[in-house]
Amino acid sequence: MNYRKQIVKNVMSFKDATLFISPDGSQYRDKKRYFWLVSLTIPFIAISGLVLYPVLNHEAILCLALTVFYVLFPILDQLMGLDSSNPPESIIKQLEADPFYHRILVAHVPIVIATFIFCAWFAANTSISWFGYVIVAITSGTIGGHGINLGHELGHKKSKTDKWLAKIVLCPAAYGYFNIEHNRGHHKHVATPNDPASAKMGENIYQFALREIPGGLLRAFSIEKERLTKAGRHWLSLENEVVQSVLMTGVLYAGLTAWLGAQVIVFLLISAFWSVWQLTSANYIEHYGLKRHMLDNGRYERVAPHHSWNSNHIFSNWALFHLQRHSDHHANATRSYQSLRHFPDLPTLPNGYFGMYVLAYVPPLWFRVMDKKLVEVTGAKQESINLLSDKKAQLIAKHQLR
Repeated sequence: MNYRKQIVKNVMSFKDATLFISPDGSQYRDKKRYFWLVSLTIPFIAISGLVLYPVLNHEAILCLALTVFYVLFPILDQLMGLDSSNPPESIIKQLEADPFYHRILVAHVPIVIATFIFCAWFAANTSISWFGYVIVAITSGTIGGHGINLGHELGHKKSKTDKWLAKIVLCPAAYGYFNIEHNRGHHKHVATPNDPASAKMGENIYQFALREIPGGLLRAFSIEKERLTKAGRHWLSLENEVVQSVLMTGVLYAGLTAWLGAQVIVFLLISAFWSVWQLTSANYIEHYGLKRHMLDNGRYERVAPHHSWNSNHIFSNWALFHLQRHSDHHANATRSYQSLRHFPDLPTLPNGYFGMYVLAYVPPLWFRVMDKKLVEVTGAKQESINLLSDKKAQLIAKHQLR
């Protein structure tokens, strides 16, 4: 069957666009197809308080987006429940070839950039207190974090255009080197003690951030230096993608400063920090305490779905392009978001990412909930747990690890 002809036929009708027919004649209807558009609400929610501020004239409204993200979204996840449905393997090629899903990603790029610029303009031109200024900058940072998620999905594509779109959408977060670090570093070393982006049992998020944020930059720079040296090129050149990312963000920030004035500089720094903090929060919860086994040859076992924490909570998966089906993503990194699968008996988070972020920000609550889950999913086996060395003896005794 000609997949592209089938897709064209499907998209002629809104009703039938969700229907895919496999080569053996079986049918699959993608009920989530149009729900991916929920992701487009993220930028508009982010600016909702800013738009309402001139009408209500009260700085409390500037907290609207953060309240929605960190309070309403976790509640929606609990109320809407879980989605364990998977597309059949026989239609994956059609699902991946359908341009509809990719167009949603591409549409986000200018929206994210425009939203970020609007937030900067608002902060520089609105008479608000330092509290309001910081809240607007943090809200802008959530958009930068959303951009990192988009850059993550686009950066895994093979197309050069997609890879450049990933670099562009990562600019507001000052994290253009993310795909170097993530694709060629994190994916290789995930769930091992050598990975700065894999949290250890007993390590709180603030300790993790001090290790992960500089560790990511240093690893990206090291990867690019090694690549260029092997190619006989100088490591400090425009061919270095870390250098490219710094220059791209520099041009964006310099342009905004020239336009809006020096008062926007602090805004940009806070926004960039919070963008990176969103990634750090995601990295922290995605692999907390999980560890791949060391083989007899001194290498770690192949990455499998059980080396990542998974979440099938419906609403946040719509908003985050199935980022929460992280188990399948790490086991099969080339799969597009619409094709990622649920597997039974995976390490499973009790809420979607937004709710888990809030839990992680209060370490005693995080440890109380997640250490117990970690011990359960690993069978209390030390070899399956990535332990913080400073607390190793204490954790072994407390949880009776063997």
